[in-house]
Amino acid sequence: MNKNLRTRGIVIAIITIGCLVILFGPWNKQKGYARSASDFFSPSKLKQNLGENIRLGLDLKGGTHLVMQVQADEAITAMTNNNVQKGKDDLTKDGIKFTGVKAAAPGQIVVETPDTAEHDKIREKFFTFMPSDGWDYSTSGNSVTFKLTNRYANQIRKDATEQAKAIIEQRINQFGVAEPTVQLRGREEDHQILLQMPGVDNPDRVKDLLKTDARLEIRAANAQKFDTVEQANAALAGDTNKEVLPYREKKADGTSDTGFYIVDKLPVIDGSDLREARGIPNQQGFGFYVAFSLKPGGSEKFGTWTENNIGNYLAVVLNGEIRSVAVVRNKITDSGQIEGNFTQQQAEDLGLVLRSGALPAKITYIEERTVGPSLGADSIRQGIFASVVGLGLVILFMLFYYKMSGINAVVALALNLLILLAGLVLFSATLTLPGIAGVILLIGMAVDSNVLIFERIREELRAGKIVSSAVDTGFNKALVTIIDTHVTTIVSSAFLYIFGTGPVRGFAVTLTIGLLANLFTAVYVSRSMFMWVLSRGGRKSETISI
Repeated sequence: MNKNLRTRGIVIAIITIGCLVILFGPWNKQKGYARSASDFFSPSKLKQNLGENIRLGLDLKGGTHLVMQVQADEAITAMTNNNVQKGKDDLTKDGIKFTGVKAAAPGQIVVETPDTAEHDKIREKFFTFMPSDGWDYSTSGNSVTFKLTNRYANQIRKDATEQAKAIIEQRINQFGVAEPTVQLRGREEDHQILLQMPGVDNPDRVKDLLKTDARLEIRAANAQKFDTVEQANAALAGDTNKEVLPYREKKADGTSDTGFYIVDKLPVIDGSDLREARGIPNQQGFGFYVAFSLKPGGSEKFGTWTENNIGNYLAVVLNGEIRSVAVVRNKITDSGQIEGNFTQQQAEDLGLVLRSGALPAKITYIEERTVGPSLGADSIRQGIFASVVGLGLVILFMLFYYKMSGINAVVALALNLLILLAGLVLFSATLTLPGIAGVILLIGMAVDSNVLIFERIREELRAGKIVSSAVDTGFNKALVTIIDTHVTTIVSSAFLYIFGTGPVRGFAVTLTIGLLANLFTAVYVSRSMFMWVLSRGGRKSETISI
């Protein structure tokens, strides 16, 4: 055996063994390390490892398919209301006269003034916090009207949809759903989001989690707790910088302390200042609490406020309800906690929602489908059956038509499928039903390359060349054609991946990995096998079965 053939054999052996280890290794159990030899060599363990390593899509594993629509106009309404409140505060602060500021409609703000001389001041003040190119300005009598432009309104809707998608994706990823699909669906003006969750057996919990809004604020609070809202409002005495909020705090013994507190409207810090939030077991009693830490900017604000307000009270406000009230004993910088005697799931879900932030607008479900595991199992069985039948027919044809050289093609085809499956595991790709269709297609394409090479070799033999020269010339002439066909198909697969949805992407990934594997097996492996056959016994064969 010459040195070149030995090198080829070593390369093929290393790739084959590597693919087997990737496919059957217990990588999803102990971060890449085997626990014992039985993890590799026990048939039941090998089957279990293979099932865990190959990620199955929704159509094969079963799970939940949801199509959501973001109520993007709510983002415009919220922004309009925020601008109204901001406008009132700034006009009052600067002493600019007005009789009223209201949201006449989503995206439309009307300011009533006693004097038209104030119009320019009002315009300048509002355009300090609203983009002048996003709002049209007009006056009529004593009224100043700001109206959102269509271009800016569409941008707000688009941003709200993108933000909702990002938050949903973050929540789902932290929830632990394996291989979720979260992507925009349909036309841009539809504001739809597709969510697929393979293997989810509790979709209602996920839906509740997605709908949950968690607005965390820490505000300055008065020391006195009131039993009724009427008492609190009487003590408020019309202070526009403060408001009354309900208070409810669960104690370790299961009872609840309730009432009302007067708090500042503006928070010291809010959920945007959070860096981390986790559910933690309560060491002093039953249940869990949520511990949170702050980003550097939030930590600096909180530290400055607590340092200047030692002895005063602060309230932890969650979704407009006070969860706990505490006196500031010393400077607090980067951490805190939300108590409430939560269950473990409640604490974990609340921490998750706080970490991902609040949705910019409400979402509604316009389509929901559940794929059962039994239906997925049927798809797998039918897909495997179709693959085996196709593979069997191809093998019979190759052995019948190309005789012993057909064995060469069969071995190359088997190695091609092995590399394909290992590639899916290595790149954490998801195998879908269209992906199985891609495998079946690859069986034909892989053999097509061998047919092209074999026919070239036959032509050279009919031309009178010796066997070794015919084999070399056949491979050399077929190589350019094989590369051309594979490259064009890979380019098509790239477009399918870029512009396609989940299942189409699965087909594109499977097809691309298989085509790259086929270039190796049809050219490198197949040629190595011919070289080995022609060099057996240290002599050059004068005939070949093809």
